[in-house]
Amino acid sequence: MINRRNLLLGSAVGLVAASLPVRAQHNHSMHDMPMNSGDHSAHNPVQRPIKTTKNIPAVSTKKPELNTQNYRPVITPNGRTLGYRMNEGVKEFHLIAEEIEHEFAPGTKIKAWGYNGSTPGPTIEVVEGDRVRIYLTNKLPEHTSMHWHGILLPWGMDGVTGLTQPPIKPGETFVYEFTLQQHGTHMYHPHADEMVQMAMGMMGMFIIHPKEPVTPTIDRDYAVLLHNWAVHPGTYRPDPNVMTEFDLWTMNSKVFPAIESLVAQTGERVRVRIGNLSMWNHPMHMHGVQFEVTGSDGGRWPQNQWRKEVTEIVGVGQTRDLEFVAVPGDWAFHCHMSHHTMNAMGHDVPNMLGVKQPEAQINKVLPGYMAMGESGMAEHQEHTDMGHMPGPENTLPMMMGEGNYGKLEMGGMFSLIRVRDQLGVAADLYEAPPETQARKVNQVPDGIPV
Repeated sequence: MINRRNLLLGSAVGLVAASLPVRAQHNHSMHDMPMNSGDHSAHNPVQRPIKTTKNIPAVSTKKPELNTQNYRPVITPNGRTLGYRMNEGVKEFHLIAEEIEHEFAPGTKIKAWGYNGSTPGPTIEVVEGDRVRIYLTNKLPEHTSMHWHGILLPWGMDGVTGLTQPPIKPGETFVYEFTLQQHGTHMYHPHADEMVQMAMGMMGMFIIHPKEPVTPTIDRDYAVLLHNWAVHPGTYRPDPNVMTEFDLWTMNSKVFPAIESLVAQTGERVRVRIGNLSMWNHPMHMHGVQFEVTGSDGGRWPQNQWRKEVTEIVGVGQTRDLEFVAVPGDWAFHCHMSHHTMNAMGHDVPNMLGVKQPEAQINKVLPGYMAMGESGMAEHQEHTDMGHMPGPENTLPMMMGEGNYGKLEMGGMFSLIRVRDQLGVAADLYEAPPETQARKVNQVPDGIPV
């Protein structure tokens, strides 16, 4: 059983929320090849020092330009798009499966498995009709493969070890080649020792743009991959044996507040592409707008099939495209399973609501014990302000992040959509216009029925 000391984890005050820098490219021959504009370096995460969680990191405010293939490049918060070279009309990519060091947020790092130095791996971005050639080099301690999730291709390119191909052994490189017959939001992941390799972080987004332009046009296009992790308090490697009781819930393998906010300008049309390779379904909820569900791994749907929602369940193995017109504010965007918006979740913990806990007496036999939970978990935030109750090594607090009005009491699968009338170098936290904010009053006027 996890005790209170291990469950109630550390202070949320002064937490540094810098985004993880993109690791330098490996010095491999494939990477020495000339890359074209598929490597959208201008849209890598903004690298600047973050002093407190009031400075919640955000992606670049620069709007991506249409490229030579007439699509607006996707932005992957806390990530990047993989570069390629053209070789006699074929787009050539190189993925490297390897062990990496990954940081969920300052305070928790793990030994994960990923691609090209990151989890998720870099987003692959192509166009319907392209022919692609993708090299996969295995630097893991065990064999692997690559499945192109939802993509129509020849049977022998489907990447199921033992069924469609031999395993890719450590040190080997395999090549996959196919012509893209569709468009839509897709994913990639191993189909070899899948329970372990996906639990360790091996996955990525595969975006196929339509060959012909579609309307209405998109101004900003985001890609978000959902995942869950079992990183027990004080440990450094994910536990692949956990089936349901995960303790970290991530967007692009980050937890709030280290998840970069999605940025837009008032009136822009925004698309958020969501993929789910976790082991739970996620009801993704967006504040401030009624978005339209417009597509999936089946592509952008006919407009008469679009539907307005504020919450959309993205099932395990599914993708969904959500589109909306941006309105000013710092709007919450999160999974609506409340325990998925917390970090370092504990399981098999006794319910202490309403239970008197004589802290002074218990401290005589259990030094450092702190009574928690009698009136709810909000008191945890108050106690951690005092600077005591340290958590286990390499373990985040359950709730982090601070706004203009105090603690956000969120973690995990939670982010912000930050919309401004005018975008600058950085989007500071939103200030409500006069007379547009909830406020404290001294009394309720007489005559209102209850």
